[in-house]
Order: sequence, then C-alpha cells, then structure tokens
Amino acid sequence: MKHLMSGNEAIARGVYEAGVLVCSAYPGTPSTEIFENLPQYSDKLYCEWAPNEKVATEVAYGACTAGVRSFTAMKHVGLNVASDPVYTAAYNGVGGGFVIVSADDPSMHSSQNEQDNRWVARHAKIACVEPSDSQECLEFTKAAFDISERFDMPVLLRTTTRVSHSKSLVEFGEREEHVPGPYEKNPGKFMCVPALAYRNRAKVEKNLAALEEYSNTCPLQKVEMGDGKLGVISASIAYQYAKDAFPEGTSFLKLGLTYPLPMELIRDFASKVETLYVVEELDPFMEEQIKAAGIKCIGKELVSPMYELNPQLLKEQIFGVKPVTVDVGVKPVSRPPALCPGCPHRGFFYVMSKHRDYIVTGDIGCYTLGGSAPLSASDTSVCMGGGYTVAVGLSKAFAATGQKKTIFGVVGDSTFFHSGMTGAVEIIYNNADVIPVVLDNHITGMTGHQDNPGSGYNLLGEVASEVKIEDVLRSYGYKNVIVVDPQDLTAMQKAVDDALASSERAAIVCRRPCLLIKRIKHDRGLCVVDTDKCIGCKSCLRVGCPAVMVKNKKAFIDPNQCVGCTVCAQVCPKGAISRKES
Repeated sequence: MKHLMSGNEAIARGVYEAGVLVCSAYPGTPSTEIFENLPQYSDKLYCEWAPNEKVATEVAYGACTAGVRSFTAMKHVGLNVASDPVYTAAYNGVGGGFVIVSADDPSMHSSQNEQDNRWVARHAKIACVEPSDSQECLEFTKAAFDISERFDMPVLLRTTTRVSHSKSLVEFGEREEHVPGPYEKNPGKFMCVPALAYRNRAKVEKNLAALEEYSNTCPLQKVEMGDGKLGVISASIAYQYAKDAFPEGTSFLKLGLTYPLPMELIRDFASKVETLYVVEELDPFMEEQIKAAGIKCIGKELVSPMYELNPQLLKEQIFGVKPVTVDVGVKPVSRPPALCPGCPHRGFFYVMSKHRDYIVTGDIGCYTLGGSAPLSASDTSVCMGGGYTVAVGLSKAFAATGQKKTIFGVVGDSTFFHSGMTGAVEIIYNNADVIPVVLDNHITGMTGHQDNPGSGYNLLGEVASEVKIEDVLRSYGYKNVIVVDPQDLTAMQKAVDDALASSERAAIVCRRPCLLIKRIKHDRGLCVVDTDKCIGCKSCLRVGCPAVMVKNKKAFIDPNQCVGCTVCAQVCPKGAISRKES
C-alpha cells in the first residue's frame, strides 16, 4: 500500500523505521510537521519539544552517546542556534546514529534570511544528505543513520520548503530495532577537551576521506543517461524542476549525498555529455567545487542564486523560453499579512503606536506583524531573543551619545524560553535602560501552535509543569512584574505608565491566550456598528484588525471574521461599536 505524504511526514516515518529511540526539536517552519507526526510512534520512541534548537541538539546527541539512534530537526536559522554542539559532535563522533534535519527556506516564505546550509555541513565536516521527494525523505532518513554509524559522524539531512511540504506517494517499510548494549563510559571519545579535540581533528579528516570515496558508489547517487548532448547535475527539489525544464534526452546525475561530493562520479558523468549544467537552488555550492576540480560546467551565470527555482524559471533563464500568460482581466487586491482578528498582541502594539517616541525592539514570532501598518509600532526584528539584547545595545548607544530614549524590548512566551531569558538577565545585570515585555499568548503561535514550557503541556499533549514567566523574571531581580490583559486598553496603558514610573526594576507580561488554541473555551462574541452614532472618523481602522473596514463612509465589521475582542470598540470616540454575545 502507498500513502500520500508530505516530505515532513515521510521523514517522521523514516525516523520510526530506522529504529530511533530519542527525538528532540524546537518548532520552526518548514520543519515543524516532522515532530508533529512523531507522537503517533510514541510507543516505540521518545519525542519532545525542547526550549530551543541548541537544547534539542544536545538532548539528541546525549542520547546518541548512550548508543541509541537519535534525531533532531530545525529550520535553517535554527541550525545557527544549534551550531555549537553540532561542530563539536563532528569531532567526537557518535555512539548510535545521529541525524540533524535542516529545513532551508528559499524565497524566505517564513524566515528572515535564506541561508544555504549545505555550507554548514562542509564547514562542520559532516555528511549532507538531500532527498528530492517524499519517498526519498523516508529512505534517505534511514540511510542517513547508516552513514552516521558507518563513518562515525553526525549527518545533516537537508530539505527545503518544497521538499518538506510537497506531497507524493510513499511506500512504508518495517521498523528495524537498534538496541545498544550496556552503557560504557568513554571519556576518551566524548570529552572534547583540547588535547582530545586535537587528536580527533585528524580522525575527522580520515572519516571524511572515507566518506568521499563511498560517495562515488553510494546508492543515494543516481545516473540517468540520455543521448549525451546535455547533462545536468542536480539535487533536492532542483532535480525535479530540472527534469521538467530540460528537453527529452537530457542526462541527469542526481545526487543524494551532496557533501562530500562524489568527484570521480561527477568527472565520469561529465565526460559522457557534450554540455554540462549544474542546477541548484541558492548558492553555487556544487558548482564551485566542480569547477575547482577542473570540470567545465554552466551554472549560476544563467541560474539565479536567489530565491526558489521552478521549471518555468529554468526554461526562461537557461533556454530563453518566456512564460505564456493570460490576462484574465482581474487585478488581485494587495493583502499584506496582519495580526489575526482578536489577536492578544494587538492591544500592546496599539498602545505603543500612540507613542511614536517610544522605541520597540521586536522579535521572531506572530508579533513581528506589530511592525506592519497601521500599527507600525516595532523598530527592529533580528533573531530569536534579539528583542531584549538589541534593546540593550540601543540603550547603551543612546547613553554614550547623551540621548534619553524610552525603550521596550519585546519577546513572545516561546521566545522567552528559547533565548529571551538570557537577554532578560543581560538587561538587569548590565543595568540597561530597557523595559522587558513578554507577549504571552500561551502557545508557540507562528509555527502552528506547538506547546512550550509555559503552556502546561508537552508534545504528546500530556499535562506538564508550567513555568511561570513572572516567577522567572522575579527570580532575576525584577521587583515590579506587571501582568496585564493586553486587550483591556486602559489596563494596558496603565501597565506601561506604571512600568515607566516604577522606582524598582519593572517588566511587563501581557497575558491572554491565542484564540486559536483548541483546548481553551474562549468567550467569543461579535462586535457591531451603530451607523447612527458612527461619524466615519476611521479611528477603528488604526487597530489594524482585518475584520474592521469602511462601507459607505461608515465603519463596518465583517461578522465572518470578528471574534468580539472589543479593541475596536475601546478606541471608538463615539461609542458606536458594541459587543453582542454569540
């Protein structure tokens, strides 16, 4: 029987079939669904959400040192957070197989950059495996564990957004158990002190050389010979695009193990075709190495190094074939992303928007939308946890130049546990003139509602210890921690004023659960407009709610979107908006 599965679902199945016992991750699009699909196998393996990617990698690597197969997954920027243990694990080697998913995001559909993490595999000196469809996601996951154990190294399983989320048919196999023997201490292998790291450095090179030799005959590499006129070297989803874009008779060398490259196999393939192309998304990772080996090929001089590829783009960039378009006579309306109707973050950002002299350093999460019009309340967004630490840098710069500024550093609840806690310590330890704010919607919202240490539940949906953010802040020395419902605009403004006037270190926790949390029964209603009272001043539009609009010069609230949060009603100067219970 075959199953229609996304790449992420298939990787989860591959983890199960590979006999993995311990799995840990932090959610991040486009990798999240891997771990959302692991609980169905929880009778055979342990899986968890960790506070961040570094913790997840260390948990998984710790399990690997016990001899079991272990697994972690993250989006591409998450690998930056995890890089410390990854690079050291490459020197130590593994006990049981250890596989790390990096889900890259060409075109930055949900990311702040589109880094190409194949370079991380090369820099860390570990294997890189790249599937191109869902069946390969399953099979290559299993193969990655075999490679990890055979060559004593972690393996980077690199996917992209399209590989992760596209669906294709998958045929299942059976789970093969890998039960280790009794644990034996081995500090000579896993204690990475300088003297042992010095010794292990040579071992890394030896293992890489053996892996490169293996790459030339590895079953993950696939040669499809055509008429010999055109040849294409490709991997991952770019292979699928190239198959559509290049003419019949084209020869293909599809690489599944892309670091180290199988240079002997590539050289042999190149000798059998008249013109050789290298088609890859993002950086010329393979092309540069192939050209450095003296093999003539065509690559980024034609194919863009930016953004996602697709078959039509390749046809245009390589063969000059322009796309055929049809004018349907309809111009689509621009719909920029916005905070959801009833979003608890809206109240905080509305209050901030009333004080344009305030500086608000934002972070990575739903609340990045607080920087969008009409709220336009955030000044910066850099990385997870940067909402606090960037604020410290600003405060120190202003102090050094004699400027007095009011600065609010903002993170979400999941981000607070991910990397915000150290920033909160930084603020108080180095006496920065910053008020830390936690927007606590009781869930990891942007990646699709995964639990975190403050939600009270774990990955399996079981009740877990709930870490109170205000208790953490008080333990750091914040004497005045103000907990407020951000949808009460009067209370929200008072919380801001009280924090600014406080003689003691103050912090704000804006707490209201996201309306999309299914296990919570929300008090929902519907806001309506009394058109006789409405003067068409458009004050209600300034809250940036998608449900609020203007019709016939009067405010109108779309009943299909409104959830009755009343933020719009609170800003109406004429009391023309009221709530009706559903």
